[in-house]
Order: sequence, then structure tokens, then C-alpha cells
Amino acid sequence: MTDRTPAGPIRLPARILAWLGGAAFVASLAYFLYFYAIRLGRPAPAGASVWTNLAIDTGLFAAFAIHHSAMARAGAKRWLTRRVPEAYERSIYVWLASLLFFGACWGWRDLPGRIYRVDGLAALPFYLAQATGVLVALASARSIDIFDLSGIRQLSHGAPAHLASSPVPGRLETGGLYRLVRHPVYMGTLLLMVATPDLTTGRLLFTALSLLYLVIGIAFEERSLREEFGVAYDAYRAKVRWRMIPGIY
Repeated sequence: MTDRTPAGPIRLPARILAWLGGAAFVASLAYFLYFYAIRLGRPAPAGASVWTNLAIDTGLFAAFAIHHSAMARAGAKRWLTRRVPEAYERSIYVWLASLLFFGACWGWRDLPGRIYRVDGLAALPFYLAQATGVLVALASARSIDIFDLSGIRQLSHGAPAHLASSPVPGRLETGGLYRLVRHPVYMGTLLLMVATPDLTTGRLLFTALSLLYLVIGIAFEERSLREEFGVAYDAYRAKVRWRMIPGIY
């Protein structure tokens, strides 16, 4: 069998690919924060082509969501690793997901209209709730190996060729906020979006699409977690009832 892991003269390009992919991942998240905080706060003028813009926005978000969820499944990974070295799989996934997410935000068409707006001191509770959402997401994500998540570990650090494609052994996180819900990163992200003191039509659409995606994506993600951790994940699900929203879902 031919060794399909990165080695020899392509090691440096592999490292560059991995680290640039990690940078693209961070940049796409930074652009999202600008997009949601600033861009979506500017409704389109009255008379804009609502239905056309709505279709474009939904299509852009769907392109990101379908890739992000489908290509994370084991079958899709096997399909990709039959075509590229296994160690490149995660980095390629991160590159595509980051570009699609950036493209969805950059290509978003503004919609006219505002549902509500709260100003002054009355907006303070909204901002506090949003800050809480950010802290919840960051605190929950600290247990994730960011280098493994971004594909850097598989292609960097001078790993021997026979180990370059070996992921860090998975660990089922059940402590901290994971005792409240099974997906606290998603809970924090959703809180950041729904607690806005200025709900434009564009923000409402983006939040609704995100919620729909998370509900569908969690079902697939938990199936993968069940395959990876088996009865341990069954026990965790029995102990922690709620997926993302305590008392609701």
C-alpha cells in the first residue's frame, strides 16, 4: 500500500497549509462577529427585493450548513480520505468550512425592516446576556483541542509520517457547563444572537437559520458521538437531558 501521509519535501507546505487553515478559521469567526454586530444592524432601504434577497441569503447559509454537517460525518471522511492523504482531511474540511462561512456572511443580502430596538440603559440587560453567551461558548470550548480541531496537529509539529494522521484520542467532556446541557457551545452562541437589543429583519433571519441548522446538526452530531463513545454517551444523555436550551431542547 502506498504511504499517503505527508512526508519528506512536502512537510513544510503541509505545515503552511495547516496553519493558514487555522488562521482562516479564526478570521471567519472574527468576520462573523463584525457581520452580526455591525452589518446586520443596517437594514436595507424600503423597496429592496425582499424575496430575491431572502432566497440568496438562505442559499448561502444552506451551502455552509450542508458542507459543515455532511462532511463531518464518518462516511464523508472516508470518501475524502480515499482521494487525499488522510492527514490532510481535517485541514481541507476546515479550509472549506471557513471559506463557506465567510462567503455566507460576505455575500449576505440585506433585508429591510426592524422588529424592535432598545436603546440606552434599557439595552444593558441585553448586552449582559450577549456577554454571558460569549463567556459560555468560550468556557465550554476550552476543553476542545483547537490544534486538532483545525487540522494543525495532523500536519504540523514535525509528527512522524506514520503518526501524522493519528488524531489525539477523543475524550467525552461531561463536567462544567456540560452538566447543564450537552452542547453548551451552541447554547452560548445562540444566546449571543437572540439577546440582541436591536433585532433587524436580517438578524432575525440569520438567527432563525442558525437555530434550524443547530437543531438538525445536533441530531447528526449526537449520532456520531454515540458511535464513538458507545454506552458512555448513552449514560451521559440519560444524565443530562437537555441538548442546547435548558428546559426546552
